[in-house]
Amino acid sequence: MGQKVHPKGFRLGLTSEWDAQWFNEKKYGEYLLEDEAIRNFVKKTYNQAGIARVVVQRPDAERVIVVIHAARPGILIGKKGAGITELRQSLESRFNRKFGVDIIEAKTPDSEAVLVAEAIAQKIEKRASYKIVMKRAISAALRRGAKGIKIMVAGRLGGAEIARTEWYLKGRLPLQTLRSVVDYSTARAETKYGTIGVKVWIYKGDIRP
Repeated sequence: MGQKVHPKGFRLGLTSEWDAQWFNEKKYGEYLLEDEAIRNFVKKTYNQAGIARVVVQRPDAERVIVVIHAARPGILIGKKGAGITELRQSLESRFNRKFGVDIIEAKTPDSEAVLVAEAIAQKIEKRASYKIVMKRAISAALRRGAKGIKIMVAGRLGGAEIARTEWYLKGRLPLQTLRSVVDYSTARAETKYGTIGVKVWIYKGDIRP
């Protein structure tokens, strides 16, 4: 087995950005745990909205701005913005801070690694054929402009007695090139035979040198 590095962490500050856009030396651990709780709350409450990314900004000690990238922003916004007000109030009562909420539409959900991985995991849980699901996801991502995609699933595939790993790769996937924009995510499918892990890499092209 070769040494592996997280594609996003490898490119932080170059082609990928931090999801936590703040720094506080004294309360670093406390804020980090709070960020994770905020992300889990938003994703669990609005799991139908197709949330691709939750960015947490802290302009000062009392105020938190949550920027949500969603495939279906209408679910979050609600009628005349009522959904945003409700979400803000829920966050404020839960975490005892002042919150601001921004919603950004994820325009190509088929080429967002988080959404692709979660969709595959959900379909495997519903007993769909993992091979068909993977091939359809690859075709959809390439149609949306992805330059390359790799999907890996591991576990007791199809209820087999012995766990195994299978993967499909189509197009290019230059993991060692720093200027390449590679989106990566994982998901888990809980089946009656056990847990099946899903990993997705999507290559979106290069930034100009």
